[in-house]
Amino acid sequence: MRILKYLVVSASMIIALSVWAQAQSSASSEEGKEHRGQGYVFFAPGAIVKEGYSVATAHFGGGGEAFLYKGLGLGAEAGYVTSWQNFGNGVGLVSFNGSYHFNRDKKLSPFVSGGYTLGFQSDTANLINFGGGVNYWFRDRVGLRFEFRDHVYSESSFTTHYLGGRIGFSFR
Repeated sequence: MRILKYLVVSASMIIALSVWAQAQSSASSEEGKEHRGQGYVFFAPGAIVKEGYSVATAHFGGGGEAFLYKGLGLGAEAGYVTSWQNFGNGVGLVSFNGSYHFNRDKKLSPFVSGGYTLGFQSDTANLINFGGGVNYWFRDRVGLRFEFRDHVYSESSFTTHYLGGRIGFSFR
């Protein structure tokens, strides 16, 4: 299980760094120039909610997005979500998302996101995710990211929500 955790963290860093490197090589540092991508890392306190039962969680990870047309983007991220009571028994999450960023070259840039998530531990599960938030760019290439995200797992008899209020850093 420890190898799985290191794999998730390593994949998060690789995704984020590759998007950052592409953005560095393709975008000018002048204000007003369009950036072609961005990366991010995050920590998210939250909860797993299922049939009236909930448990407090911690979720951390990172990812990146490439902008295809105006604010429309495609991205991927990897992370690890676990309960505070049993930190070593969490779930790895890998997501592939579409997003739209409003005013992406302004200081305050809201966004919405959604897509597919693969959950894995001893087995795998298919989930969907959706959310939204805002990037606050305090420098041209570095900002704070605030986001709410819900990963939803549904079976015929129940639905489980992995809720998180994310805070992190964005870079482009």
